[in-house]
Amino acid sequence: MASTPRWFSDTNDGHSQWYVDRFRTLAADGADLAGEARLIDAIVPPGSRVLDAGCGPGRLGGALHERGHTVVGADVDPVLIEAARADHPGPRWEVADLSTLDLGEEEPFDVAVMAGNVLVFVAPGTEVEVLRRVAAHVRLGGRIVTGFHTDRDYRVEQFDTDLVAAGLTLQQRFSTWDLQPWADDAEFAVSFLSV
Repeated sequence: MASTPRWFSDTNDGHSQWYVDRFRTLAADGADLAGEARLIDAIVPPGSRVLDAGCGPGRLGGALHERGHTVVGADVDPVLIEAARADHPGPRWEVADLSTLDLGEEEPFDVAVMAGNVLVFVAPGTEVEVLRRVAAHVRLGGRIVTGFHTDRDYRVEQFDTDLVAAGLTLQQRFSTWDLQPWADDAEFAVSFLSV
């Protein structure tokens, strides 16, 4: 990888396992962990191809697989990919840096999802290339849906500049995964991009 993703540089030792354990505990406690998956399921036809870019331990991709979609998940952290494979069999899970993502000559995806602050945790300065590499895997006319907290080092204004530099177009923006209207002071940004 060209530079170190913030996922590794801005977190403590053991963070990856803590993250896996956190979501396993939430699932065991019956927490609703499928909100993003419900939204993605609603915007694509049944049986769509979904790229879960920055998939973490697989909760989103696993839920979309259960809904009948073909899912490939990619994440830079082998600990998270190991958990995804263990907890959510069915999708294909790959260890990959999104800034150099190359899944080969496979059929393009209908949609790519970057939920859970993915762009906040990539290596600084690679955001445009991450958007380009993810977009390269999505069919013409497909979409990328991103979501991240607005109070981190990576801001919405920079994202808007980066998505244009990556050749993408902002279609819509909301302040939550359940489509609350966007406001400039929103704590979260869910953006729909056209490829």
